[in-house]
Amino acid sequence: MEILEVMENRKNYIELLLLADEQEDMIDRYIDKGKMYVLDDNGIKCECVVIDVGNGVLEIKNIATVPEYQGKGYAKAMIDFIITKYREEYSTLQVGTGDSPMTIPFYEKCGFVRSHIAPNFFTDNYDHPIYEGGIQLVDMVYLRRSF
Repeated sequence: MEILEVMENRKNYIELLLLADEQEDMIDRYIDKGKMYVLDDNGIKCECVVIDVGNGVLEIKNIATVPEYQGKGYAKAMIDFIITKYREEYSTLQVGTGDSPMTIPFYEKCGFVRSHIAPNFFTDNYDHPIYEGGIQLVDMVYLRRSF
């Protein structure tokens, strides 16, 4: 297993990116602003895009694992890599996600705690309702952890 930085042709991974952010124009807002990594374990299993949002905070903008490999530790390995790689440069790792029982527990297991909410983020920024686990996402929930 190795994690590689993607320097160009990031849109080649659009199908994987769309698993975590299902509207392509939203992905276009951040895909070239930060660093992108892929986890290769006999093929690409997981990807992550991180950006510097200022004040010592690095934000995970997109992290997704190929569906048939979910639950096998690939996203956790990616987060561990990000923490190790950036611990000298940043004080906080942040992620924004929908208030869903499918994602919040994963981040909490990775050491994140709820930080703040961006009200109506999904309803204001997406051109269609976003559902996860049968629940419509409305607010963006931010979670943070120290490096």
